[in-house]
Amino acid sequence: MEDRQYIYPLSDDTWGREEIEAALEVLISRRFTMGQKTLEFEEKFAKWCGSEHAIMVNSGSSANLLLFAALVYSGRLQPGDEVIVPAVSWSTTYFPLFQHGLALRFVDIDRSTLNLDPALVEAAITERTKAVFAVNLLGNPCCFDELRNICGSNNLILLEDNCEALGAKYKGRLTGTFGLAGTFSTFYSHHICTMEGGVVVTDDSELNDYMLSIRAHGWTRNLNHNSTLYSKKEDPFYERFNFIMPGYNLRPLEIEAAIGIKQIDRIESIISQRRKNAEYFTSKIKELPLFETQKDIDESSWFGFPIIITDPKKISRDATVSQLEKNGIETRPIVAGNFVKNNAIEYMNHSIYGTLENADFVHENGFFVGNHSVCNDASIITIAEVLREI
Repeated sequence: MEDRQYIYPLSDDTWGREEIEAALEVLISRRFTMGQKTLEFEEKFAKWCGSEHAIMVNSGSSANLLLFAALVYSGRLQPGDEVIVPAVSWSTTYFPLFQHGLALRFVDIDRSTLNLDPALVEAAITERTKAVFAVNLLGNPCCFDELRNICGSNNLILLEDNCEALGAKYKGRLTGTFGLAGTFSTFYSHHICTMEGGVVVTDDSELNDYMLSIRAHGWTRNLNHNSTLYSKKEDPFYERFNFIMPGYNLRPLEIEAAIGIKQIDRIESIISQRRKNAEYFTSKIKELPLFETQKDIDESSWFGFPIIITDPKKISRDATVSQLEKNGIETRPIVAGNFVKNNAIEYMNHSIYGTLENADFVHENGFFVGNHSVCNDASIITIAEVLREI
């Protein structure tokens, strides 16, 4: 962990007195593992999203792992099936697919939005393609009208990695709810914070039952008596340790759920302020012709502020990042950049459609700085001044 103190860090603290009191209540109760608070959080999160089901887990990465395990075990996807993914995203967008025997089909991004280019998605489909895993990168919604049409006409499952885009909307509808299922992260640096944490939402009751079992060891204990997946015996002792599929331990802690219950109440104000910050940030970037930022498709929730150098012959990314860091402004690559440039790809069954030239450009010439839940105007002015001096 970096010890350096930044005047403008990647993220801020969204907790108040309510979150601290909720955490203390759990500590005093001595009930630490997944229980009633988790159920309450799930119900509240599902209601906020407008989804039938929400399953809380211990991270956004685990949310992706749980989703793809359920898709394979339920027969929605088969080992060897191909899933189209964007070339730019976080590592655990991809790893769960490989870990469950699926083949990744990498497609280039649109350089202005940083999301999947729908025209390339359609061109990349093969006879093995069974799903599209759309990532709403850094809070920006994908073009879901086009993606849903493509998936519908080609009999493909649409799924969403919405871990960086809680609160984003496309044509009035929350992202994470456009496909069969969507995943979220509530890690410390994300829009809401439960320390560690993640969620999967879906309207599909069968898929929900698979995930309830897989989340906790593959056992039957957390299934309802009306589950279509498994009919419970009347003997509760038998059902305590009854395993019906290979599962994991992806359970959240009650303290995380308790904090999350309070954090949901803050979502609207957090997203509203992030959008205000972004409006000011984009106005400043427009004054700097050597830099550009992400084009907002509709209502981005602005996870951070991506910055792309438009002419790398005139200025280098390394020099730019170095100068920002010297001025106390924390920076990161744009997620994992072009993921196929990472050595981990050597282990994975994958193919690449086209050249990935936009992903390459972003990989070499892009970075991002943070966005917060409070007004950032003073820090944005500092960022713009540093970029202008460069």
